[in-house]
Parts: sequence; structure tokens; C-alpha cells
Amino acid sequence: MTERAARGCRVLFTAGSVLRGDDAAGPLLAKLFQDEPLEGWEVVDGGQTPEDDLYYIRELQPAQVVFVDAAEMRLEPGQVRRLTADDVADQFLLSTHSLPMTFLLGRLAECCDDVVFLGIQVQSTEFFDPLAPAVRDAVERIAACLREGADTSRFETMS
Repeated sequence: MTERAARGCRVLFTAGSVLRGDDAAGPLLAKLFQDEPLEGWEVVDGGQTPEDDLYYIRELQPAQVVFVDAAEMRLEPGQVRRLTADDVADQFLLSTHSLPMTFLLGRLAECCDDVVFLGIQVQSTEFFDPLAPAVRDAVERIAACLREGADTSRFETMS
């Protein structure tokens, strides 16, 4: 994507590890949109170190960032919630990343006024566990939401 075309785009930014069960939710979502791109969206799979991609997102100057990651929110597996930096600070959220999630969200907010964090409740993040069907369904619900116009208000908040 050229710099001129990138300005004002929307970014799907994901995190997670394909080797850790339900933590693969983010990378799976990224792959769905890499395989079938959505016009106006740039996909950034941050893997286990999403903070490494902050520079690229800053360069894009996106109109919106939708960040998706697996989370431990004490809900039923596959539940999706819109989270804030305050939720992350107040809750015990799963983090396989080298820097705190609050840092990542803070840096995203510096380069984009519209940052949405969608957390997917995990069932298991043990190495080599398969992705739980409920988590796979959550990934598909988020993909449908983005393809239908990205109205993330359909997902509940934590509070």
C-alpha cells in the first residue's frame, strides 16, 4: 500500500501465538483477511510482539485501529468484549507479549483517535493445544462484523 493510499485506511491489528491454543485467535483473524482482503483495510499481524509493529501503524496514520487479541476475562470461552486501557489495568488479561498491554494501547492512541480493542475469552493457552471451537466462532463473528462495516458496538463492554 502506498503512503498516499494508506492515509485514512483502517487497520486490523492482531496479536497472539499460533503455538499456544486459543492465543492463535488473533493470527487466525489476520490470515482470514490476508487470504480475502477487505478494501480500505490494512492487516498487521503483530504475533507475539505486537509492539514491534507500532512504527508501521504510526506511518499509516490510520483512521481507525481494531486490535484483536486473546484475553483472560473470566467469561465463557469465545466471548468477545470491547476493552479499554482501564479494563486492561483493572483486569487480569492474558499477555504473552514482552511489554504491558496498557503500553501498547497507549501508543496506538497516540497515532489514532479511534482505537477499538476486542478481547476474545480463551479456553486454553497451553502449548500445542488446538483452537477451541468457541474461540474459532468468535474469530468468525469478528470477521463478519468487520466485513459488514465494522460496527463493533455489537460487542459488549467489560463494565
